[in-house]
Amino acid sequence: MPAQKPSPKSKAPLKEIKSSAKKAIATKAAGVRVSTKADDGVPLSTIIRRRIQAKKARFHANDNISQFIEPGDLEGLVDEVAVKMQGVLESLVIDTESDHNTRNTSQRVAKMFVNEVFNGRYVEQPTLTKFPNVSHLNELMIIGPITVRSACSHHLCPIMGRVWIGVLPSKESALIGLSKYSRITEWVMCRPQIQEEAVVHLADMLEKKIRPVGVAIVMDADHFCMQWRGVKDRDSKMVNSVMRGAFLKDANLRREFLALMDRR
Repeated sequence: MPAQKPSPKSKAPLKEIKSSAKKAIATKAAGVRVSTKADDGVPLSTIIRRRIQAKKARFHANDNISQFIEPGDLEGLVDEVAVKMQGVLESLVIDTESDHNTRNTSQRVAKMFVNEVFNGRYVEQPTLTKFPNVSHLNELMIIGPITVRSACSHHLCPIMGRVWIGVLPSKESALIGLSKYSRITEWVMCRPQIQEEAVVHLADMLEKKIRPVGVAIVMDADHFCMQWRGVKDRDSKMVNSVMRGAFLKDANLRREFLALMDRR
């Protein structure tokens, strides 16, 4: 009996493998490393997304998903983002082969997004060393201005500004080192979001960690989605505040905080 010819279906996987290999070669030629973290050809981002969905958790732009990140995943995400960013540059008709300025841009952008400007999504909250309020301090404390860098989740444009934090402790409150205010603020801000939600998130965290009588936060920032694009108004800023506990109820305390903040 003559040997049967392979069916067209049996050839399809071979074609797909060859196509994938060609893409990988082209990507490496453009200076982009190809991730080997994903199993069976499934993108690493898909694997992480499945872990999150299995726990019915949320993964909005300003959510922290560090509990679903395993060792080596961030390096793999950088590689995956770099490959996709290379496609974006090609769709923008940018020559990344002969243009020495953009030859490794996709890899640089991927590292920037994962390891720097959006890093607050992927790493655990910094450790906050707490001290008992032995002296029963109950006076107003103001920390700031803390320089902050974030990104608008609508256009991924930079948000650059300053944050002031006011804390009114009680004898039952925990105290944290001054540098920890800067660390927790940076961790909250390093993710795509809108300013209105960022300050609320920061206030929630400080209330939970310190349990003060009151907490107040003011943020003053430049939004490049208004200055760099759109109306292109380089002088516009956004200032907003969150007042909790005693700062919300006591107008004199609120005025004291705002007056002292203005002197900085």
